Amino acid sequence: MRIVCIGGGPAGLYFALLMKKVRPEAEITVVERNHPDDTFGWGVVFSDQTLGNLAHADPVSYEAIRGSFYHWDEIDVHFKGRTITSGGHGFCGIARKRLLNILQERCARLGVELVFQTEVIDESVYADATLIVLSDGVNSAIRSKYADYFQPKIERRRCKYIWLGTHRRFEAFTFAFEETKWGWFQAHAYTFEKNANDCYTSTFIVETPEEVWQQAGLGDMTADESIAFCQQLFARYLDGNPLLNNARHLANPWRNFLRITNERWVHDHLVLLGDAAHTAHFSIGSGTKLALEDAIALVQALQHSDDISAALRQYEAERKVEVIKLQNAARNSTDWFENVKRYTAFETEQFAYSLLTRSQRVSHENLRLRDKEYVASVETWIAQRSGQPARAIPPMFTPFRLRGLILSNRVVVSPMAMYSCQDGTPDDFYLVHMGSHAHGGAAMVFTEMTCVSPDARISPGCAGMYRAEHIENWKRIVSYVHARTPAKIALQLGHAGPKGSTQRGWEEADEPLPEHNWPLIAASAVPYGPHNQTPRPMTRADMDRVLEDFVRAARWGEECGFDWLELHCAHGYLLSSFICPLTNQRNDEYGGSLENRCRYPLEVFRAMRAVWPAHKPMSVRISAHDWALGGNTPDDAVVIAQLFKEAGVDLIDVSSGQTTREARPIYGRMYQTPFADRIRNEVGIATMAVGAIFEPDHVNSIIAAGRADLCALARPHLADPFWTLHAAAQLGYTDMIWPQQYLNGKAQLERNLGKGASITL
Repeated sequence: MRIVCIGGGPAGLYFALLMKKVRPEAEITVVERNHPDDTFGWGVVFSDQTLGNLAHADPVSYEAIRGSFYHWDEIDVHFKGRTITSGGHGFCGIARKRLLNILQERCARLGVELVFQTEVIDESVYADATLIVLSDGVNSAIRSKYADYFQPKIERRRCKYIWLGTHRRFEAFTFAFEETKWGWFQAHAYTFEKNANDCYTSTFIVETPEEVWQQAGLGDMTADESIAFCQQLFARYLDGNPLLNNARHLANPWRNFLRITNERWVHDHLVLLGDAAHTAHFSIGSGTKLALEDAIALVQALQHSDDISAALRQYEAERKVEVIKLQNAARNSTDWFENVKRYTAFETEQFAYSLLTRSQRVSHENLRLRDKEYVASVETWIAQRSGQPARAIPPMFTPFRLRGLILSNRVVVSPMAMYSCQDGTPDDFYLVHMGSHAHGGAAMVFTEMTCVSPDARISPGCAGMYRAEHIENWKRIVSYVHARTPAKIALQLGHAGPKGSTQRGWEEADEPLPEHNWPLIAASAVPYGPHNQTPRPMTRADMDRVLEDFVRAARWGEECGFDWLELHCAHGYLLSSFICPLTNQRNDEYGGSLENRCRYPLEVFRAMRAVWPAHKPMSVRISAHDWALGGNTPDDAVVIAQLFKEAGVDLIDVSSGQTTREARPIYGRMYQTPFADRIRNEVGIATMAVGAIFEPDHVNSIIAAGRADLCALARPHLADPFWTLHAAAQLGYTDMIWPQQYLNGKAQLERNLGKGASITL
């Protein structure tokens, strides 16, 4: 077997040595364009977990790496003249040059041929190779040659960064933030080396949004002038040590991070490895980790299969999943650092916590495992900020006030369509359904989208607020919740528009009824799907009628005693069909620009707000991302939220998608939370996060980091109406109010948990 690795960075070298171990008879060559001692950058960061993987894969190189690294546990966050320290993080740094030398030496001992100062732009020079590994980094020439097949996507991120070094010793991984007249700069710094003369070397990366970089004049400076600028700006952290540049061959050492993904990783006998296949932002320190783990996975696949093509397919399938997970976390982290200004209104405690949990991979309980005292200090600070005594309690159990309403905690039962009404009338099922959830500990329960007219229903089973009889039935449910539970109850009003006259959710969801369909209206004549009715574009008369339907339903909601009112402007329903450019094709004052597309939903909201009591909150649910080409983006969502804020909305319920069947969401834990975060902290309005929030840890992390003010859970509450009470027991929070009738169950649950039992939430 003849194997050629094009690229002698960590990925290519590590693959070569591991492959030579399992196939000693193979002829393996690593070809690198640079001199063996040339490398850009300073230190490389590994977590303790990554080191464990290396120890198992090749103990010899692991021992050499372990003998050269500099270990630390703490992270220091310097912001507005204060320092917040969090411990227990378990990282180590090693000089990139030293890492390469270790891997080069290990390859040489095993018999891998190393060829330096040779650039390969045409793989055909190795026509005799059984396998060619493309480990030549971000700018892979062979990947570019076969771009039509690999389909690389290269995304240039908005921050400029410069990778410098210093002999200043940092006791902890250090994040430092400095404000200038042009904007914010941040430094990522860590020590990675101590030599025999007790001289330390540290990485010092300076980063700032490109527009700030331009305004500061850095684009017109020489490399030395740029370094002097950074040295002066961050002088307080350098203790008189200069900043060093090991990329003097570059006229401009500032770079934009490139996020790289590839549709395919394998083409015939070519396979991508490391940065040629993917990149992950340096703020999570996982580029080299990914490269080495790629190498391990590729060797394992080849080791266990004589069919090289099958092995390569297995490698691609296995690694793609893991890389997507980490790249999603890296994207969240990148976004945080690109938008530091968004969080600078935070107090230092919350700013630091937001930074530490920015990727959504490090959570509240994960931080507690690392540093119990730090998390207790954060919980105490949040409790005090919410008007509670100075003691550590889970953030999800702090109260929240909006207008005259106080919610006892931050958990909300999300609106969930039950499709179980007759002509819009909620019966005993709804009394039991909503009553049980109100007993379950959540601060507030929402009705499902309650339709303002018969033709506003999604299905024949949808709830309504359009007949006088509905008032008494809803009043009965509201009265029960108020009389027998500590929860508040909210009414969500909506109109299905183009998604109406369809089957119940457990039938053929979103598909038309087999018979007895009713006519549909929408912003434009755009059907939701190929089998759905084409709706009639709304006239001014239609708009007036529907607006009055919403106003009447709002008045009746107040008559029923609801505590909170929400207007549904998401998910492709009637008002959403105006906002989304893919479904609004009007050429009047209600179409075209985003402001025009929001005009009618804002008219409806203002009319409802005018009849809804001033002391009671009103929210609006929006789709913050259409997840489809030509649709609304998170940038548009900020504008939409701002328009509703100006109209008097108290909170934005931030969902996404479902506006078109062309939507291609990127799912994952808390995948919609970043939209709520951005709206809350850019627009300056309370938000409710929804979507794949299913653990108490998720809620605590979101609330503590200031990403949202409330968390709405749907499916977890369908599985367990008492989800919030169970979460409190799991977290050891004993102050929750249980129904008196169930106190024996509470005691039993707490005893079981004290004996090591668990709850699946």
